[in-house]
Order: sequence, then structure tokens, then C-alpha cells
Amino acid sequence: MKWDVVVVGAGFAGIVAAERFSSRGKKVLLVEERPHVGGNSYDYYDSQGILVHLYGPHIFHTKDKGVWDYLSRFTSWRLYSHRVQAYIEGKKVPLPFNLNTLEALFPSSFAATLGNKLVSEFGYGARVPVLEMLENKDKDIRFLANYVYENVFLNYSIKQWGLKPEELDPAVTARVPVLVGRDDRYFQDPYQGIPASGYTRMFENMLKNPNISIMLNTDYKNMITTLDFERMVYTGPIDYFFDYKFGVLPYRSMRFDFETLGTDRFQDVAVVNYPNDYEFTRITEFKHLTGQKHEGTTILKEFPEDYEMHKNVPCYPVHTSKNLKTYAKYKKEAESLDNVIFLGRLAEYRYYNMDEVVEKAMFSCEID
Repeated sequence: MKWDVVVVGAGFAGIVAAERFSSRGKKVLLVEERPHVGGNSYDYYDSQGILVHLYGPHIFHTKDKGVWDYLSRFTSWRLYSHRVQAYIEGKKVPLPFNLNTLEALFPSSFAATLGNKLVSEFGYGARVPVLEMLENKDKDIRFLANYVYENVFLNYSIKQWGLKPEELDPAVTARVPVLVGRDDRYFQDPYQGIPASGYTRMFENMLKNPNISIMLNTDYKNMITTLDFERMVYTGPIDYFFDYKFGVLPYRSMRFDFETLGTDRFQDVAVVNYPNDYEFTRITEFKHLTGQKHEGTTILKEFPEDYEMHKNVPCYPVHTSKNLKTYAKYKKEAESLDNVIFLGRLAEYRYYNMDEVVEKAMFSCEID
């Protein structure tokens, strides 16, 4: 059989690509190495009957109404505002670090002084990278920056990435700012939610088009030479596509340890980060995300580790100057291929939020 499009990888990028091409009458073959669709956003009901995210918590949020409306064709939503706490000096305090966090950790008069200086220097509502604050002329702002760096940023970064913050690309460190305000939501986007019946059900709805055929448990390299197709959308690791000719691009992975507990609630919010204590980086309790009613609960502890092929899953590209230079060589090679679209976190070696990869896939697949 001849295929108009072969899509490699059934995560967000691949599923949106398959849906978009198939909606225009294209015959699409979707090839996925894992035994399920959904990539790292896959969810399922565990043995206790609780809906969990197999690869860690995924909260959909976006400023793009077009992206929200597109996905809303395939799911209804549980409107949800994500809140995160960090365990610092024996207290669970709001994260990102904000004016409420100051008041939870410091004496009230000093917290007020720091808050006033932040508002005066950066403006209310600003999101300021910690490394930028470290360069500030005001000694109190530098004190706060050092405090956040030492107690929130440094050890978490070492656990998460195996690197100090200054060894990473600034775009990575900018993702964890100090928020000059009192909005305790982790995201401030106008559209936030969890698919009401889960991500997997949403993905299944997106793939219902009869023009889409799916092959799971399949490494595309084992069968690609037998296929007749016009175009490929590739969402896997770009270094694997080119047989590592310029070297291996490192990723960080996670070990996911689930625990089922015979209690209604384990913690006050969905996610609590542990930047300094314990070997895990955070604990997720899924019932906060889904709103599910159940007499028990399931929690997840995440232990960062290096990615090894066939052992674990690649979660986060490690953006150092060396790795980005290696990726640039692969990108140049990819740009020479007219019939392959490289799409998504692994194929583009960059950190995408879910809405960003949906928007990129929608745009990239609107070509003839």
C-alpha cells in the first residue's frame, strides 16, 4: 500500500500531525515504538482505579485560543489551575517563589521590605530569572536571589539535570523565575485544564479518522525500507534518525515510582517539589489534577537519571553550549531533506510545552 504520510512517533506532535493530514484526505501510517499512543502524556487507570499519568504530571495550559479550540474538538475539559509547593526549611511554600512565599519564610518586616523593592525594581507581575537577580545592585535583592538560588534552584537543578544552573542554556534557567506578585498559580495562561476523560481518550478521539492506520511496538527503522510513501513526519530523536553520525545528544530521563495509599489525600496540592531533601525531585498526587472521587489515592515520586536507549524514556533535552552545537549539525542535515518534517521535542532538541508543540504541528502540517 502507498501512504501519503508516514508519521514516526505517537506523542502530541505525531498525533496532531496524523490528525491534520488525515482530515485533508491523506492516507497516514502512524508508527510508534511504545505499546501505546500518547507519548509521555499517556495516562491510564492503575490497579486501584485511579487515573494516573505514567510519565509524570501533564497540565495543559495555553494563551492560544486556536490551540485550545482545536483540542476541544476531541475532549471536554476539567478546568484546573495548577498550584505547586516547594519543601524549603521544613515548610511547604508556594512556587514559583512569589510575595506569598516571602511572607511564609521570612520575618514579616523583612518580607515587606523585599516585596516593596521587587515591585519597585521590576514592576508588579514581573517574572524575573534568578540568575538575572543575582546581578542586581541592591543588596537585599541580591540576598533574595542568593537565597532562592541556594534553597530552590541549585540543588534541584543538580538533581534534575546533573548540572549546575550556570552550565545550562539561559532559556532553561529562565523557566523558574521569581514572580513579583501574589498569584499562586504555577501558570498564568487564560486556558488551563485537564482532558475530562484523560489524555489517552483525547488522543484516541483524534486518531479515529479511517485514513489513519497505527502500528505500535514498532521501531520505524525495522520496516521503513518496505514502505511506499511521499512524506514523513519524524518526531523521534534526531540523532537516532541520522544514526548518531555527529554524536549522541544527551537527554535526562526519570524513574517513576508510584505508591497507592489507603487515604483520601496525601498532600494539599497536586505537586510538591523537594529541591534540597531526598533523592526525588517532586511528589505528584493525581486526584488533585483529575478531580476523581476515590477513597484511596496514588502518588508518584520522580527520580532523575540519564537517558539510556531501551532502558528508559527521553524526557528533557540537556541544553548546554556543547550539545546545542552538536544539534546544529543535525539540524543542518535535516534541512536538506525535502520530504521529511522534523517535529517536536526530540526531533528539534528543544523543550516544548504541550500547547507549543500542538501549534507547531498544526502549522507544519498545513502544507500541500
